[in-house]
Amino acid sequence: MTDDQHRIPGHPLLRRPAEGELLDVAGVAHFFRLTGEHTGGHFALEEFSLAPGTIGARPHVHEGHDEYFYVLEGELTLHTGDGEVSAGPGHVLAATRGTPHGFRNAGTVLTRALCLYTPAGYENYFRDVHAAVSAGAVATDELLAEFRSRYRTSSHPVSPEAP
Repeated sequence: MTDDQHRIPGHPLLRRPAEGELLDVAGVAHFFRLTGEHTGGHFALEEFSLAPGTIGARPHVHEGHDEYFYVLEGELTLHTGDGEVSAGPGHVLAATRGTPHGFRNAGTVLTRALCLYTPAGYENYFRDVHAAVSAGAVATDELLAEFRSRYRTSSHPVSPEAP
């Protein structure tokens, strides 16, 4: 791949509030504001929302990209590899490559957060899962693990008492 394939167009890109790609995956509304197609593959940015009691992602590890979470509203319960922490508006979590992480909404109100992926590409995982479920597949842990493996991501073991 040459550097030219990763160049961002020579002008700013403005995305209006309703512009983006909305994918509902396993009960999480992923609203991709920028994808690799917009950023020359450098990063992807999504806003996601989780209803109370929703598991966003069981603990897992990425080997091919980093993820950065920024909580906008509500409270996000984050799995850190050593346990869980609660994060409210303004909190940031950096889940760099090789770092076990996961998230859920253990609260009683809707949670909204941003997630930045660098480099871009993991948005395709969500596209793949969405397409499979839309075609009739059930989003089982096994199905999600199979799709994750395509993007250098693996499940991380959790204790039996974890949700």
